[in-house]
Amino acid sequence: MKAYIFPGQGAQFAGMGKDLYEQSGKARKLFEHANDILGFRITDIMFNGTDEDLKQTNVTQPAIFLHSVILAKVLTDFAPDMAAGHSLGEFSALTAAGALSFEDGLRLVAARANAMQKACEIQPSTMAAILGLDDFTVEDICHRISDVVVPANYNCPGQLVISGTISGIDKACELMTAAGAKRALKLNVGGAFHSPLMEAARVELEHAIVNTVINEPVCRIYQNIDAKPYTDPQQIKHNLIAQLTGPVRWTQTVMHMLEDGATSFTEVGPGNVLQGLVKKVDRAMPTASAAFQQ
Repeated sequence: MKAYIFPGQGAQFAGMGKDLYEQSGKARKLFEHANDILGFRITDIMFNGTDEDLKQTNVTQPAIFLHSVILAKVLTDFAPDMAAGHSLGEFSALTAAGALSFEDGLRLVAARANAMQKACEIQPSTMAAILGLDDFTVEDICHRISDVVVPANYNCPGQLVISGTISGIDKACELMTAAGAKRALKLNVGGAFHSPLMEAARVELEHAIVNTVINEPVCRIYQNIDAKPYTDPQQIKHNLIAQLTGPVRWTQTVMHMLEDGATSFTEVGPGNVLQGLVKKVDRAMPTASAAFQQ
């Protein structure tokens, strides 16, 4: 069974999508349509901007979404049996699988990015990558800290990202290192994504999601909040809303897809980070990057 996976924030790179724009008329029309929807030429930033330009959340998220979804739409062999996306990538997966229209998917991602940007300005917060500890130990240390500190991304066995207040993350990194972590590295991000500190963003995005039409996707979508597969539109909406303040259970997602019969994983979008995470769960599993061929 073919599993398709869609990357999240951090996969962006300068020049992303330019080859698609130049080689495919269909892709070019979709990129230009996206420029009109967003009200600015995001393609200029994607194709010719610097890495720093692409780091702005209101650019990063729509850019990765567009690269992923437009690539999926021009692939001649895109026929997923199951799909999943990491954080932002969940919106890409749902759009590529027909649950969201291209226009609605892009509008939701733009709204999500803006809401998250505003939430980051309310209270200074950050994230840190913890390497070399089991999930239970990381969870236990987070629970013992009085400030807001929670597991945010279960990326693969031995790699978990935590979110919280700056003081809470500093304390957590000290305790993780003392507990034997190989690394406890603060990340250069704008805020504590996938934590209760994103509540303001969740409330803002909830209204947009509730008022967006979501159809039944062409395949099962394994959602971040509990790593389980869904096709029911109302449940998909509920899980999307919960995603902003809940953790990304990527390790569990890959394990569930394997248990349900996945025989290969194809990453659709910029980079190959997710393929590496799949290999950390099952080294023998075939992985590939989706490639457009004229």
